[in-house]
Amino acid sequence: MSGPLGTPASSATDGKYNTLLVERPRDGVVLVTLNRPERLNAITFEMFDEFHALTRDLKQDRDVRVVVLTGAGRGFCAGLDLDDAVTLSDMTPHEMMLGQQYWAGAFANFHELPQPVIAAVNGAAAGGGLGLALVGDIRIASPAARFNAAFVRIGLSAGDVGVSWSLPRTIGMGHAAEMMMTGRFYDAEEAATIGLVNRVVPAEELLEESFKVAEQIASNSPFGVTLTKRVLNANVDAGSLTQAIEVENRGQTLATRGEDFRESLSAFREKREARFTGA
Repeated sequence: MSGPLGTPASSATDGKYNTLLVERPRDGVVLVTLNRPERLNAITFEMFDEFHALTRDLKQDRDVRVVVLTGAGRGFCAGLDLDDAVTLSDMTPHEMMLGQQYWAGAFANFHELPQPVIAAVNGAAAGGGLGLALVGDIRIASPAARFNAAFVRIGLSAGDVGVSWSLPRTIGMGHAAEMMMTGRFYDAEEAATIGLVNRVVPAEELLEESFKVAEQIASNSPFGVTLTKRVLNANVDAGSLTQAIEVENRGQTLATRGEDFRESLSAFREKREARFTGA
């Protein structure tokens, strides 16, 4: 696999990356840390390559139940690195369109993971960093977290890397319009007030709280959690209650066919922890 302009993609075969740190701090939990703290974890073209490689491997790893995403140092993600951003105007329209499809596709891949994603936002999430926070199904923030749609501040549309799709679904059209059109920063408390983050916790507790939620998710059956993520994403745009229930009914029918359903019921009745096989 290579980037849109022929740049080689980083190998994820052995889990080693140049811009990401990938760890397994708990059973079934993968911690992905953007690892460019000297640049507030700004995204480079190389990081986009590594996002593609990482999500491809995560989709195939049945041992991974939940993904926690955070940033190294004092920033979550400052958006596209300016050293890469200045090259955009030199691209032809065709090159730029291919690039946009590839870069936005890296974010879409996180949305499409079968595993839930928890964004542990430890600092500024600006522009593409806002988009990265929004790939989380759940967002937990430290008091240092700040969010803005930086694109509109540099002459671009605030609609980028899926933000125009995910932001209004998260905080509603009115709040999304203000955030995207002003480009102003929202601190952690305001973000919690409008529903952009689930809650704010002390900085020293951010990862532990994220792992706690991850372990609660991982205690449920893998297939049940995957179906839940899919039905949420599908039915947020359902045209009617009837359509939404149709999707739910199919999911429940599939879930009852598996061994994990029987194991869940047995464990619940016997007041013990379930032992899932993913079947």
